Parts: sequence; C-alpha cells; structure tokens
Amino acid sequence: MIVVTGATGNVGSVVVRLLTEAGEKVIAVSRGEKPVDLPEGVEHRRGDLGDLDSLATAVTGADTLFLLITGEQLVTGPDPEELLDTVAAQGIRRVVFLSSQGAVTRPESPAYARTIAFEKALAASDLKWTAVRPGGFASNTFAWIEPVRTGRMIPAPFGDIGLPVVAPFDIAAVVAAALREDGHNGQVYTLTGPAVITPREQAEAVAAAFGEPLRFVELTSDQARSNMLRFMPESVVDHTLLILGEPTPEEQTVSPDVERVLGRPATSYADWARYVIGAFR
Repeated sequence: MIVVTGATGNVGSVVVRLLTEAGEKVIAVSRGEKPVDLPEGVEHRRGDLGDLDSLATAVTGADTLFLLITGEQLVTGPDPEELLDTVAAQGIRRVVFLSSQGAVTRPESPAYARTIAFEKALAASDLKWTAVRPGGFASNTFAWIEPVRTGRMIPAPFGDIGLPVVAPFDIAAVVAAALREDGHNGQVYTLTGPAVITPREQAEAVAAAFGEPLRFVELTSDQARSNMLRFMPESVVDHTLLILGEPTPEEQTVSPDVERVLGRPATSYADWARYVIGAFR
C-alpha cells in the first residue's frame, strides 16, 4: 500500500490518480478533513508532517511513502531523521521524496536547508529512496488566474529571463513510476520542461490557449516580492526571486530525466497551458 502526502495539491493529486489507475491501493494524506476529487477506492487519512503522532497513524499499514514537504515544513518542523524513523517504525520501507533542483544549485540558501537535510537523512537511512528534484513549476503561473479573469492581463517580473519550467503532471508521473517500479533506489532525478521559456513567452502561450489577447505587465522585483509574501515564507520568496532574476547556467539547462524515466518527452509549457486553460476562465 502506498501513502501519498500532500494528496490534494498540484502534484500529489495526480500521483494519487496515476497510482489508482495502475491498480495500487492508495492512502491519501492531507491536513484537511474533506479532501476533494479523490478517486473511488482511495482511503483518506488526516495527517500533518509537523505532528509525528498523526503522521505515524496516517502511514500505518503501508510500505511505500511519497514524502512532500511544503509551506512551513520547508523551513521548520521535526528533524528529518526522527520523521523517517517514525514512518519506518510503522512499516514504511520505500520513500520517494519531492526535493528541489535548488538543493543543488543553491545549497547555501537557508530556504533549502530542510530539503538538503531530508536528502541526507534518506541517504543515511536503511530505507529504499528516490529523490525527485524539479526546477520551476509551470503551475506557478496559476498566480495569473485572477489578473486574467478580472483584467485580461498577466503580471510577472523578469519578463525576458527564461527557465525550463516543468509541468506538475510530469513530476507526478515520475514520482508514480518511482513509487511502483524497481530500479529507482538511490536515484536522483532532475526534472525540467523540454525548453527554456520566458515569462513573456509563457504569457503568449496562455493567451493563445485562452483565445483572447492578454496584456503582459512586467513587475519590478519589489512588486513581485510583495505579492509573493502573501502566500510564501520570506526566505522562500527571496530565493525564488533570485532564481527568476539571476538563474545559474544549471538552472537554465534542460534535463533528460523526464524522458529517461517515462520514455516520452517532457510536456511543453504551451501544451500544459492548453490542458489547464479552463482554470483561467
């Protein structure tokens, strides 16, 4: 049985669906009591990575875990070793961890201290493990939904600086493969899209999928920071803006790992935008 934490998010919800379609028994874990759109047959359990007792209860009876840390857990929470010992004591033997490319490209950043600590704890444990390191998420542009709906405009900083953003469902597909298949133990996968794309080009792709002109408004770094602080920790905001504005050569490099694991090319931003455009209407 496979436990999926963050089961109602952009990645976790797709992991749950893919595993269910493959015939796996799945426990979907979230902090809320009423998750939405879980496939039939999926068991929901309430759990919080910040509360090891609730986590222990949530993983009981399973042997495989998708571990996703987000929000406050990116900067604070139980020691990674203690968390892994807790789930191992309940029978977990394999962990697929959603890490970040920044753990390698920005190891000095405090924003990645917890992520790096989890990777190190997994490598030192007796668990089978896989680390999945995405670059920028295509779904970060869901922040444009409200401006598109209300003003037919797209605001973003650093309009002409590009990154090879990755579709969340590509991340989920790699995670699902690592959870189900042999051959991924000890592997680290860097996940990107198939090409570098700038915010201005992303806006053009959204407009094409939307079927109407959308005005691109380039924000200053300070304006973007103010917007992001409404829903992200300060340290995460600062390092995100640094990546967006001053990406390293490695952060702008397209990785072959999506295709290597899935046997198909990574999804382009334009294709992803067409798939999710209903959210912008």
